[in-house]
Amino acid sequence: MVSLNKKKVLSRGNGHGAWLIILFALFAAMSGFFLNFRIGACENVFWKAGRGRGLQFFFWVIMCWQFAHGVTFAGATEIVDARGETVTFDRPFQRIISLYGAHTENLFFLGLDQEIIGVSKNECYPEAAKQKKWFSYHDDPEKFLAAEPDLVLVRPMVERGYPALIERLRKSGITVVSLQPSSVDGLYRYWMALGTLTGKRERAKTMIRDFKARVSYFSQLTRDVKKKKRVYFEAIHSRMKTFVPGSMAIFVLESAGGLNVAPDAVSSRGTNIGIYGKERILSHAGEIDVFLAQTGVMNHTSLEIIKKEPGFRIIRAVKENQVYLIDEVLVSRPIFRLLIGIETIGKILYPKRFGSDFI
Repeated sequence: MVSLNKKKVLSRGNGHGAWLIILFALFAAMSGFFLNFRIGACENVFWKAGRGRGLQFFFWVIMCWQFAHGVTFAGATEIVDARGETVTFDRPFQRIISLYGAHTENLFFLGLDQEIIGVSKNECYPEAAKQKKWFSYHDDPEKFLAAEPDLVLVRPMVERGYPALIERLRKSGITVVSLQPSSVDGLYRYWMALGTLTGKRERAKTMIRDFKARVSYFSQLTRDVKKKKRVYFEAIHSRMKTFVPGSMAIFVLESAGGLNVAPDAVSSRGTNIGIYGKERILSHAGEIDVFLAQTGVMNHTSLEIIKKEPGFRIIRAVKENQVYLIDEVLVSRPIFRLLIGIETIGKILYPKRFGSDFI
């Protein structure tokens, strides 16, 4: 969950020149006092001239103390990260290290090439990401500190798995923000959070608006299809896991006009996937028109592995050679390229409607 809000906050400074400014303030405030000074009536001037004058004097001292310590009232922005923690800041972050490919891709999409000073290892999209310095949560914290980032973006898995690194960075004054949406509504809030952190709110709004418009267009292509294709969407073959309703992968499938044959899948430990089991998969054998599996780091599988899985030969999609693979990045990552995932699945399910004549 990510939320955005505007509020008044105090921004701390370093206090240099505090006393000099306070003395100046005292002089400025007292000058008004002595202009009204009358011999033998000091007390009357301070209070009879109005309590407001005494309070004004006190107010100026307090305000100048705050100013001397870099404390100013300013319109600041806050977001709530994946931990439920509030992150407050008063200016866009300018030196960003991203430790998640989705963060990196979205930052580039928002036009933040110059602000990105580091990315996680093995990132290859967009092409410009290959030119950035590599960082890993296995690295010594000193490597991060030497780069002088003002923001490090991670996801909850990294924050839970490497608390020592995260704590060291935060204690060193670096803002660390953990983000990873688990739903489509969360996807839009996530994009807005990135835009807010980086001063690209308007670009993020445009990104969301364009994404929604394209999804709506794809959905229209199959709106009048009376008998839609029924699909089993595999997440992890070795564990017989599928995607749960509300996940981004199921959103992609349904936006392409597919019907999920496993709407009763239950999330495992709050994730987007759940164990479905071979028995339950085979209980839908005659209903599965298309067997779809993501491939990548999460799911090391192949068409041959799926087709030769014991018992799978009775599945209609296997018998009719309707087994397909799709890159997990295009269906599971919270990125704009989910649109490519929708189009790819659409061409598998309804090649005529998603052909070049229609798109």
